[in-house]
Formats: sequence, C-alpha cells, structure tokens
Amino acid sequence: MISAPSDAFLDRLKALVGPAGWADDPEILAPWLVEWRDRWSGRTPLMLSPASTEETAAIVRLCAAEGAPLVVQGGNTGLVGGQIPQGEILLSTRRMRAIRDVDPVDDVLVAEAGVTLAEVQAAAEAAGRRFPLSLASEGSATLGGVISTNAGGVAVLRFGTARDLVLGLEAVLPSGEVWRGLRRLRKDNTGYDLRGLLSGAEGTLGVITAASVKLFPRPAGRAVAMVAVESPQAALDLLSRARRVADAGLEAFELMARQGVDFALRNIPGQRDPLTGGPPWRVLLELASPDSGGAARLMEDLLEEACSDRVAGEVVIAASDAQAAAFWSLRENQSAAQKPEGATWKHDISVPVSQVPAFIRLAGEAMAAFAPGCRISAFGHVGDGNIHFDVLRAEGGDDAAHLARRAEGQARVHDIAIALGGSVSAEHGLGVMKADEARRQKDSAEIALLSAIRATLDPGRILNPRVLF
Repeated sequence: MISAPSDAFLDRLKALVGPAGWADDPEILAPWLVEWRDRWSGRTPLMLSPASTEETAAIVRLCAAEGAPLVVQGGNTGLVGGQIPQGEILLSTRRMRAIRDVDPVDDVLVAEAGVTLAEVQAAAEAAGRRFPLSLASEGSATLGGVISTNAGGVAVLRFGTARDLVLGLEAVLPSGEVWRGLRRLRKDNTGYDLRGLLSGAEGTLGVITAASVKLFPRPAGRAVAMVAVESPQAALDLLSRARRVADAGLEAFELMARQGVDFALRNIPGQRDPLTGGPPWRVLLELASPDSGGAARLMEDLLEEACSDRVAGEVVIAASDAQAAAFWSLRENQSAAQKPEGATWKHDISVPVSQVPAFIRLAGEAMAAFAPGCRISAFGHVGDGNIHFDVLRAEGGDDAAHLARRAEGQARVHDIAIALGGSVSAEHGLGVMKADEARRQKDSAEIALLSAIRATLDPGRILNPRVLF
C-alpha cells in the first residue's frame, strides 16, 4: 500500500511545474486513469505534466528524496497496465512537444517524448524522409512511450522495433540526474549500450524526455495487396516467396483469420471486404521500391507465381492510395472490432517464424478444449513471428464467467508459445500484466541480472515500481 503524500509535499511538486503543469481534479484525471480496454483503472493524488527535461528532473529528484514513487505515462495507449497508477504520482510527458531538429543529411530527427508517432512521421515526411515505425495507435502513442515499451508495429520485418530505430536518448535517471545522450552516430563502440538498455525498460530505469531517431528515404513505389490463403502454412509459403522475389522491398506481411475480419466488418463503420467467398485466412502484404513502378511489378510477379502454384487464392492489388488505406484499416481495426463482442483473453506472443502455423494450430486446439464455443481471432505480423491470439467468449456467453478463467487460459496459451521457443510478450511489454508469466519463461540467471540492473539504477524503486520484476 502506497502512503498518501502530504499536502505540503504535493504543493512543492506543483510549484515545480506551475499552474499549467498539474491536475488533481477527478474529471480532468479520469481519461488518464483508465486503460482503453477498461481492464485497468487507477488512482493518483496528482498528475504532473512537465514542459521540459529540467522540470522532469526536478520532479524526479524531489520524489527520490522523499521516497515517493512515480508512474510515467505517454499517450496512455499501453496494453499491459504499466502506465496506470495505483496511488503513485502520475508523471505525464504530454507537454514535452517540441521537434527539435530534422536533418535529412544525417537522416536523423530529434523530438521530445510527448510528440505523437504520427507527428514524428509527418515531420519526417515534410523533410522528404520517412520514419517507418507505424502502429494502429500512432495518432495517440507518443515517441517516449513507444521507445520505452520497444513497440513493434507493422514494419518490423524490414526496419526492426523501436529500439532499432533509436540513435540516442535524453533521459532523467531515477536519481534525478539527466543523461544527455542524444547522439546521431551510427557507430559508437565506447561501452555499454545505454540507449538500448532504456529502450524497452518500460520507464523503470529512466524517464525518456527526448530521442534522436533514424530516418529513411521515402520509397518512390509502393504496392499493397490482399491475398486469400487456406491456412497459416500457406501464408508462410507465400512469405518465403515474397522474401525471395522482393528481398528488402518486403515491408509488411500481416495475417488475419476470417473470424477477426468478420468482427471488423460487423463492428467498425466503413469497413469493406475486398475479397469474396470468405477465405479462412488472408494476408495483407506491402512492397516498396525506389523505382516508381518497381513495387507494382514485383507484386504482380509474386502473386502470379503464387496463384499459379496454388499457394494463393483470390488476390486484390490496391489500385489507389485510398484502397490501400482501406486494406490497412481492416487490419488495424482487428483489436478495436473485438470490443463489442464481449470479454476477451488477449495474447501478444512471438515464436520463431517457422513455428507460427504450429502455434496457431496447437493454441486453437487447446482453447477449443478448454473453453468450448470460444471464438478465436488470430492476427499479426507473421514476417517477424508475432501473433495476437485473442480468445473471445462464446457467442451469447457470460463475460464474467469467461474473465474468471482468463489466467488459466492465458497460461495454457503461453505454455504453448514457450514450448515452441517463443515469448509471452512480443511488442507490448510486461507491465503489471505479464511479469509472473515472464518469470516462468526466463531462467534464474537472467532474472537475477535484470533485477540487479534495476536495483543499481533505482535502489528506491521510485520509477514505475509495480512494473517488470
């Protein structure tokens, strides 16, 4: 139980940020204390929204001196509960909004933690460059948040996760000291990779206040297609062909089960199914090329071969940017479309790419036996082995009864992923949701090492005290 801070202490914190930088009115706080799926709700005596790194450092120093824990929050788009306080002071990065520099020669953009991912993309676009990290929540998710959670998204296949796109960081450490590491170097072999350490640390080792990230040339040509396949194994065969035909031009390869597509068509306004006949599985793939017509030619070659060999069934290649966006909307709304369907057990697992079909089959069989009548929406980034395997209650079933069995059901799905050499969290982090499950996956030496790093940097456990180990 966290002790309630004194009014005098809260007044000292308020003075550090000024009238525009704090809130304690329940109506103002309410949107920041609930996770968007309504699984977690929280409480805080005070939300602080510093406008600068210096204000952030002053807050952390004072809290460290008083032993008052903080929960750090960006856009509140996290899915494992780590951003929701349970009595801690809430530190929001949403007022740190500056894009400090965009350099198309160095291919670097420097932005503060509260800039949304969509705004980073737009700033890169305005400079004739591209920031490739893209995910469904990019209009709300902030740069500091996606780096702190090492978010993945749809372009990991080519560009890697958020950690792979970071060149340097500025962060306030748990002591309140500022690490000014906004380097722009591609090569810097001078010691431990602190940039990599803080990326994915979920705010436990420091509050990221700014980042320098990699930019890339904008492709001149792009092609997007929706492809019907009979099984996840057929999708894997198509992936192998796509890699051979397009090589580095293959940017995204997404799998969707028919069940999830039906949810989107039923529950998300404006969705259209580009394929007829209701194939059991479909693949959304995107190719890019520096040649304006190159991606289209590669896509046509790839799909002609795949159809000829009966790897692919019906195929639709987007004829316009609007149609391509519509294809992507069907994929990006897979999670949102589940909400009206009732209680769900959500899983964000990864396995070796070769094991994706086995995981989907084994997990599906296990859930059919454990929760008869359940509806399974499996979708995700097959190109990097990340599957979102969501188990919804039976049609007309009871939400409370389904949720009561969630822990046992999730453990069974996670056990299958682990047995196949996988992970219980591919891109959402551990937060407060998956720490115990991760302990089952990791060996004692790894857990001891992770715990020792945290204890060294944050011995008072001031930052995000309930997150990770």
